[in-house]
Amino acid sequence: MTGRSRDGAAGPRGQARPVRLGPRSVAALTLVSATGVVAFGWPLLASSSSGLAHSSDAPWLFALLLPLLLAVAAATVADTGLDAKAVAMLGVLAAAGAALRPLGAGTAGLQPMFFLMVLAGRVLGPGFGFVLGSVSMFASALLTGGVGPWMPFQMLSMGWVTMGAGLLPGPHSLRGRGELALLAAYGAVSSLCYGLVMNLQGWPYIAGMSTGISFVPGDPLPDNLARYVSYVLATSLGWDIPRALLTVVLVLTSGGTVLRALRRATRRAAFDVPARFED
Repeated sequence: MTGRSRDGAAGPRGQARPVRLGPRSVAALTLVSATGVVAFGWPLLASSSSGLAHSSDAPWLFALLLPLLLAVAAATVADTGLDAKAVAMLGVLAAAGAALRPLGAGTAGLQPMFFLMVLAGRVLGPGFGFVLGSVSMFASALLTGGVGPWMPFQMLSMGWVTMGAGLLPGPHSLRGRGELALLAAYGAVSSLCYGLVMNLQGWPYIAGMSTGISFVPGDPLPDNLARYVSYVLATSLGWDIPRALLTVVLVLTSGGTVLRALRRATRRAAFDVPARFED
């Protein structure tokens, strides 16, 4: 038995397959990721006379991020032919992710939305996953009142987390316990890396200038990186580890059920089949 052959929906034996990356999707993702790297890392290379608060550059980053997200979505549509059904699925999953975030907000860093983002990225692919992660974080910020200069950085970081899940090996063949173990390991690593990256947004101006873990503008990069590692160990690691552990537990206990549901929905959505209206 052979299912639909295009990469947007189903493959051999009717299995749901991730939305593929085409050349335009790769170009758009590369552009938005490069923009994010610059946005996170420029304070490390700034001189001592530079203004360092991300509160001043965050509005510009947000204004740039929105059209870049639209570009990623448009490139994915152009490469794969996704339609309104994909937009509907994006809205449903983003709403679910936004609803999960308040369940653990403020409690030892526990964020159950990571669990859903990792699984959704695995099923739907890196391009779709990046847009989903960013939109989910944006929606959750509106829901929880967490709008601030950190929001565009959170959108980028969650987009990378979800995109990375879509880039994991064996998307068409690996199933069962092996896949859950892979996703659990990725969930743990990505949860820790999310905190590591997000600290770059706040460290230059939150830690102040009077401690041994503070950012020093104009200092050599290795010296600042050493202080940054000390800052992470002293402040955020106690939040990042519980987030990683919760993600691992949720993936191992509920991941199989959620993966099957997502793949079933993807098959039924039949992204590669145009909608037809009949009397």
